[in-house]
This record gives sequence, C-alpha cells and structure tokens, in this order.
Amino acid sequence: PPQFGRITAQTAKQTILQKIRQAEKCRVFEDYKDRAGEIITGTVRRFERSTVVIDLEHGADGMMPSKERVPTEEYEVGERIRAYIVSVEDRESGPEILLSRSHPDFVRRLFELEVSEISDGTMEIKGIAREAGYRSKVAVISHDERVDPVGACVGIRGMRVKNIVRELNGEKIDIVRWSDEIKKLVTNSLAPAQLKAVDIDEPTHTVTVTVDGDQLSLAIGKRGQNARLTSKLI
Repeated sequence: PPQFGRITAQTAKQTILQKIRQAEKCRVFEDYKDRAGEIITGTVRRFERSTVVIDLEHGADGMMPSKERVPTEEYEVGERIRAYIVSVEDRESGPEILLSRSHPDFVRRLFELEVSEISDGTMEIKGIAREAGYRSKVAVISHDERVDPVGACVGIRGMRVKNIVRELNGEKIDIVRWSDEIKKLVTNSLAPAQLKAVDIDEPTHTVTVTVDGDQLSLAIGKRGQNARLTSKLI
C-alpha cells in the first residue's frame, strides 16, 4: 500500500516470513507425527557435537544423538543412510524427529520389511536382544506349523538375513526359535553350545546353566556376549 513507510513495510515482511516459517514447521509435524516406528532414508547434512543432523523428505531435519548411533559406524556429510524414527515431538523451535540406528526395533522393522511371513502375521518376532554394531539375537515363532520360522528368516541361500546384515554393516544376527518354556529358550539361544543342565530359580528369576569345560567359552561367547544377549532375550 502507498501509505506504508519503510519501517512498516519491513515489519510486514518480517511478520509474513515468520508466519511462513511457522506454517512450514506445522506442515512438517503433520507429515511426521504418525510415523514413529517407521524406517526412513535421509542424507547426513552436518554434525552438532556428537549429534548427526539428517536431511529428510518434506524439508524436515532428523536428529540422531550419540546414544542412538552405532559405535562401530562412521558417517560422512552427503552420505545416504536409513534410520528408525523413535519419536516425533512438537517443540517451540519446530518438530523434533529423533532417529536411531542402534534401537532394537530398527532390527525388528528390517525383518518385517524383508520377511513377508512376519509382515503378514504368519510369523512373529517375540524378542530382540541387541548390542548394536556387534550382535543381535532375534527370537521368532511361527503360527503356521508348515512354516519354519528360522528358515523363513534366513531365506533361500541366506539372502534375507544377508540383506539385513548388509544394512547393519556386518552386525552378526542369531535367529532363535522362540519357546514359552524358559529351559528350551535358553537351550535354543545358547546354541551351538551343548548344555548339560539348565536350572531355573523362579523366585529370584535366575537361570543357572551347566556346561562341560570345552563348551564354556562357546556358551559365554566373545567377551561374554552370548550369555549377555541370552539374558536380555529371556
């Protein structure tokens, strides 16, 4: 309008820009608010201390703090990576999209995407224990007796599990047959170690496993990893 002076015009411009920015933040939040639990692909944009800032679709920024990173992975600016959306919060400064590559559910979602029997409900993942970057134990059960849960997860010539391991940059994956019987689950989880006895103390929620000397290191695993993951799984 002709009666607008320089200062009035400047104020109008700032107000309009502010409202546009606000509208953009609202749109990003609307786009992402129901997407927690999904896997998304983005581009590494910058690092803020140990947090990785990732460019996502629709002009959104995802944040992957150090505790959600995999300790064995290094990321470079411009690199395309996939991550799990842990949560989406509406903050004053704009939507905060928390991403993770170390979350156990990242492995769960990869299995759901790769193994059609899990996504259609024929099979179910009953538990996941993970030490990100090193090893995961995934316990599966089949609701159809004709479908072998371990075989279906491995795939023909191991292709299904190989695709997941590739996405996880070589992290080892043990696929365990789930059982509601603790003894059976412990035996399955500690395989290929041969166990002599499994004693369960219900009041203290303690399992004591006895093995021969030559099976001890196999049962415990590298730096105690096998026993630790089995403990988490049960």
